[in-house]
Amino acid sequence: MACARPGRRARVFAAALALLAAFAAPGFAPDAAAAVLPDDRADILYHRYEGDNVIVDGPSLLVRKKFADKVSVVANYYLDMVSSASVDVLSTASPYTDERTQMSLGFDYLRGKTTYSVGYIDGDESDYLARTAYLSISQDMFGDLTTISLGFRRGMNDVFRNVKDPATGAKRRDPTFGEEMDSRAWNVSLTQVLTRDLIGVLSYELVSDEGFLNNPYRQIRYADPTAPRGFSFAPEVYPRTKTSSAAAGRLKYSLPWWRAAVDGSYRFYSDTWGVRAQTFQLGYAQPVFGNWLFDVRYRYYTQDAADFYRDLFPRRNTLNFQGRDKELSTFAAHTVGVGATWQFRMNRMPWLERGTVNLRYDYMMSRYDDFRDLTAGGRPGAEPLFELDASVVQFFVSAWF
Repeated sequence: MACARPGRRARVFAAALALLAAFAAPGFAPDAAAAVLPDDRADILYHRYEGDNVIVDGPSLLVRKKFADKVSVVANYYLDMVSSASVDVLSTASPYTDERTQMSLGFDYLRGKTTYSVGYIDGDESDYLARTAYLSISQDMFGDLTTISLGFRRGMNDVFRNVKDPATGAKRRDPTFGEEMDSRAWNVSLTQVLTRDLIGVLSYELVSDEGFLNNPYRQIRYADPTAPRGFSFAPEVYPRTKTSSAAAGRLKYSLPWWRAAVDGSYRFYSDTWGVRAQTFQLGYAQPVFGNWLFDVRYRYYTQDAADFYRDLFPRRNTLNFQGRDKELSTFAAHTVGVGATWQFRMNRMPWLERGTVNLRYDYMMSRYDDFRDLTAGGRPGAEPLFELDASVVQFFVSAWF
């Protein structure tokens, strides 16, 4: 039996949310100005995602160091451990555990008002190898009120499939399966200081994916009157190419009389598979008691299903391409988050400029319009619609030196 796993997109989202939200806490985020290199700092993070009987947790360590105010080097180590008995897994296979490690190294070079950045990210898990290289250039202009950034990244991934050894029951790679997936992305952004208290950002990204783009474990289901449950399973078949684009805008406004800040953003996504998605987000950050910062945020996400997605196909070969990934279905998600940051200084450590202790909690509620929970039972195509409630907890310590 295959060692099935939940959608890789959902897993990557959980990890990215934990890492990026932690290292970009409101009020203590790294410098974004192109003409100034980020400060020397170190971050230690613990994150935990829990939802749909999936637990993803682990530590991360990030260190950044400047040299001669011209070059900045950043290194990151990230680990997550997965334990899964999700609805995808229980529908077709058995629960599993896995571990993923990721290491990255990046360089920023500052020349005048221009910053050049390059980096490499290496991710390794038992059935997936991900290697990503990226480069970007940012230019300040018009009295440092405008910043234009251009970027490119290339992902080179190897996809494998794990099976259980019939003799020992241990997990091992299937020697008969091996695929590749290539991804290329181009992005451009414009950051503009509009007034003393208002800043705006516009961005656009175009992504081209090619190769094996689906999960080697996931299966579709189709109506089968001869089967005991009234349906049978078959492997998913996806297109081997996809082009997607996303445009986003963000405004951040400072409230000087309260020493607070509000921000709002909107993002529109579309791809050649027929998925259309919109994201709205609002946030508010408030310093209190001198050394404390509290923030709240709300995020709403909605999308339409891919052209070849069905929860239940009428027969096995209904379409040339067929998928039953819930992340390609029609659904909406609400995320509410709260965070607290305490900033401190230690006179006994003169090399430590300042530090922060940060705690953040996000709760996500997803409701699916056309993906059904097979574990609940019922007539095929009339099972209860699936609902996902998930939480993400991040605790991290940052030090500037």
